[in-house]
Amino acid sequence: MKGLEKISEHGTSFAAATSLVLSTSLRPFAINKTPDTETENKQYAMANSICSGLIKFGIVEAIALPIENAVRKIDQNPEKFLKPRTINNLSKNTRAYKLLTQTIKLSTGFFTAIPKSMLTIALIPIVMDKLFFKKSEKEIKPVTNYHQPTFFVGNNNVSFTGGLNETIAKGLAKIIDKEKLQQYAIKYQSNDKDIAKHITAGTDVLLTSAFAYNTNKSKDIKENRKKALIYNNIISTAITLVGGYLIDGVMKNKNDKFIENFKKLNSSNPNISKCVEGINILRPALIFAGIYYCILPIFSTYMGEKIDKFIQKNTNKNEPS
Repeated sequence: MKGLEKISEHGTSFAAATSLVLSTSLRPFAINKTPDTETENKQYAMANSICSGLIKFGIVEAIALPIENAVRKIDQNPEKFLKPRTINNLSKNTRAYKLLTQTIKLSTGFFTAIPKSMLTIALIPIVMDKLFFKKSEKEIKPVTNYHQPTFFVGNNNVSFTGGLNETIAKGLAKIIDKEKLQQYAIKYQSNDKDIAKHITAGTDVLLTSAFAYNTNKSKDIKENRKKALIYNNIISTAITLVGGYLIDGVMKNKNDKFIENFKKLNSSNPNISKCVEGINILRPALIFAGIYYCILPIFSTYMGEKIDKFIQKNTNKNEPS
């Protein structure tokens, strides 16, 4: 029960932690086992997986966690942050309030997708150099001036507690106080159980698009490895989203019945709504992660290279001799 409450309060952090564990362990392992694929293509795919997990977790801890803590402050003391009219409107529509706050918390992943992609691309050559490129002393060249990502600038003693959480909470309260947003949340409050799934999907699409663009522009990733890496990511995202929505749709009815029984069994728990929120975040997170990190890596790595070679072959045929 406490675990579900924590997932509800820190949905983005939970997703990032899950991603970190799987992207640095299971996915690289699966990619490495891909048959009939060039070693360097596999190495780039593994480096991308590791870098993506590290950067995502770093950004979440720096940005999403303070927002999650600020929302919790509003939850605990709404009278301090929200206008009386807002409290009156949303106290009658608690699901609308949950929809608003979950959207705010989960949207941090969407709005940080582009910088996350840029930092991932910057880190890939460094990881490749440290983990995979083995050079003899004669082959060692001066260190390339990589744009090493910096997560924190300025005072290292900055804390994401106390005053900063209070300031963020006041800023988020102004968003929640907007009448149009309240009306929208009230209108679509029945979709609160699907908000995590939809935001995850939107984030993945934006992240993959930004990754493809930044990979193509990168000067530090080998030119002959870019396309396979891009196709690998596009295939992974496309199949994950289609498969995730299909599987989630099949599970939805069973999930609704499970939640109803769960509510009956725990009707005395004052935090039952948070637990239900946690279940609705946990379900799509596990489905999407299971497909992306466990099922797809071998297929997408293999197909990414084959598509790249197929396009190259046909392009060369059509070029005038």
